[in-house]
Amino acid sequence: MKLINKFIDLLNYDFTIGSATFTPKTVLIVILVFLLTSFMLKILRKIIFRTLAKDTRIKFKSIFSFINYFIYIVVILIILQNIGVDVTAIFAASAALLVGVGLALQTFIQDIISGIFILIDKSVLVGDIIQVDGQIGQVENIKLRTTRAVTRENKVLIIPNHKFLTSILFNWTENGIITKEIVEIGVAYKSDPKQIKSLLLEIAKSHEKVLSNPAPSVLFDDFGESALIFQLYVSVDSSFSANLVKSDLRFTIFQVFEKEGIEIPFPQRSLTFTNLPTS
Repeated sequence: MKLINKFIDLLNYDFTIGSATFTPKTVLIVILVFLLTSFMLKILRKIIFRTLAKDTRIKFKSIFSFINYFIYIVVILIILQNIGVDVTAIFAASAALLVGVGLALQTFIQDIISGIFILIDKSVLVGDIIQVDGQIGQVENIKLRTTRAVTRENKVLIIPNHKFLTSILFNWTENGIITKEIVEIGVAYKSDPKQIKSLLLEIAKSHEKVLSNPAPSVLFDDFGESALIFQLYVSVDSSFSANLVKSDLRFTIFQVFEKEGIEIPFPQRSLTFTNLPTS
């Protein structure tokens, strides 16, 4: 019993460093808190990394190291405050600094957070063909702050990651590589709709890059102001070059329609000039 009392007295023995008073018990608690924090961070890291691909884990290492340092600093400040060290000035300065840094790096932080969501959610993957703000590109690299894609013109498109959260994103290849494309054509009102449909389907089926399954189809879309509007639907397995396929189809449609005597009209205006009487 005496030994236990002596051990308790030893744990509660006070020693002072500057304005702070410590006990062996306090030191042990600090060590225990650090060990527990380290253990929890390691478990959290394993849980997060388990859901990520190998290349994504490499990108997460730097951001996770930053989170570790931030948490350790917060833990140190809380411990110092609980053992009697006045850290009010430090908290006030830190809060002011964080507010200033947060305002200055608002967009940067948004990009980082968006990048984390993209990597975890996997809404965009390397190789996907995407459309953001009217720009189309094939994703080549996803980083924490930016995503790099190559356009049809072989230009590098650098997209800030927050764009994926604030703008409408079209992922052309998330459901597979096959996409359905539309070629719109207007013909004169005297044209035979059944003949137009037959010719358009024949043209589509003759193109080597147009898939037979799903089969091409034709939609009688509307009665236009000066033309009957038809839409030719075709399926391709290379949506990144679909504009070239549609260009080929338009060339062939123009040639076939001209050969068959089918008129492709255009809006016309008649102007009538009258002589106003002069006084």
